[in-house]
Amino acid sequence: MSWETVIGLEVHVQLATQSKIFSGSSTAFGAEPNTQASAVDLAMPGTLPVPNEAAFKYAVMFGLAIDAEIGKESAFERKNYFYPDLPKGYQTTQLEKPIVGPGRVEIALDDGSTKDVRIHHAHLEEDAGKSLHEAFFGGESHGMSGIDLNRAGTPLIEVVTEPDMSNAAEAVAMAKKLHSIVTSLGICDGNMSQGSMRFDVNISVRRPGEPLGTRTETKNLNSFKFMEECIAREVQRQIDVIEDGGQVVQETRLYDGASKVSRSMRSKEEANDYRYFPCPDLLPVVIEDDYIEALRKTLPELPDARSTRFQSDYGLSAYDANLLSADATTASYFESAAQQSDAKLVANWMMGELAARLNAEEKEFADNPIAAEQLSALVARISDGTLSNKMARQVFDHLWTGESDVDAIIDKHGLKQVSDSGAIEALVDEVIANSPQQVDNYVKADEAKRPKMMGYFVGQIMKASKGQANPQQVNAVLAEKLAGLL
Repeated sequence: MSWETVIGLEVHVQLATQSKIFSGSSTAFGAEPNTQASAVDLAMPGTLPVPNEAAFKYAVMFGLAIDAEIGKESAFERKNYFYPDLPKGYQTTQLEKPIVGPGRVEIALDDGSTKDVRIHHAHLEEDAGKSLHEAFFGGESHGMSGIDLNRAGTPLIEVVTEPDMSNAAEAVAMAKKLHSIVTSLGICDGNMSQGSMRFDVNISVRRPGEPLGTRTETKNLNSFKFMEECIAREVQRQIDVIEDGGQVVQETRLYDGASKVSRSMRSKEEANDYRYFPCPDLLPVVIEDDYIEALRKTLPELPDARSTRFQSDYGLSAYDANLLSADATTASYFESAAQQSDAKLVANWMMGELAARLNAEEKEFADNPIAAEQLSALVARISDGTLSNKMARQVFDHLWTGESDVDAIIDKHGLKQVSDSGAIEALVDEVIANSPQQVDNYVKADEAKRPKMMGYFVGQIMKASKGQANPQQVNAVLAEKLAGLL
């Protein structure tokens, strides 16, 4: 009998504010440990938190982008628990009155259809610090862990979905869509390797028609690949447990992407375990209609609208447009390159050679060493016949390793394509004259076999031209010459 998978996400989005949610401490990434944690972040006696208006602004922008209800009165609670990276002993968060209420996000499925995923709510909260388990103290850990509190107090929105996803592909599509939305809004840099977005995945399985099964929560996944792997393994683990006569335990789990191992972390807490109570240091924040409408008018172009525009303005397919519009950085790069060159060819190179090279070297798109203007120039030289696709890939290699000017690379490395009709005709005549047996075989062959036999002549012509003859012209001239021999 088949199984159904039920998946919900909790997504922690680090807001791109300059300072923390309740203090003036910097949120910049990469500072020396414990140099950006103030007395307010640590809740030292006598300190009081002051809400950061930018965090509320970004949260409202997100709510508007997903067609959500905006909480007109937003209140904070204290969520009580103790871990070394939370020195206050509680986290300031929202429970009863979150800033963003129910909304929806549309995702594209592999079969070309779409699906709405409901958002239960999104709330503001402060991040905790970070436990460091790798070696320190001059390279020796001495069996201890270190705590870096720089991240403590960094503003987050936690986006909580309904359990509307039924497989790993849908969950990853939803995660990517949220990433696309927040980066397009400019409220998060989306750098998952630095923890700017982290995904908690709630997973359960059930027989068709049965009530929801017991769920587990796997925390802090920081890549789409790890999410996909984690879901597949956790679904199979739960099925195996049930089919072996056991019961799934409600618990929090961790997934190690390097070793591809999932393990239990602790039993799953319920809300009452955290002893929520209203934060006595923070009054409710009232969000007025005029403020919401003013923000609505400033929203940038969102991914769905951008995809539609790419299809109409650049003639891209829906598939290409969706890929290139998903990330704001990628979309801006495409538009810069496409302004001066063939847009479809730019899209092909971005989704082909460029994407493959970035994946092979495990680079983010922001780390792409080839500027949009360089790719545009490369594509222009393909379009005007200066470069064949093979030559263009060689130029691409030189651009990737630091050479900057496409035309200079072409001249320096002798990569200009031969497109002179007279020169190509001479090459074709020479190869035909030097291949009497192959010509005789071609003339005597069945018509169905001749296209394949032309490959020999093309190969010899390209060899004679050192790969520089225009392949399209070679094929056209060769076909005409051989036809004259029949």
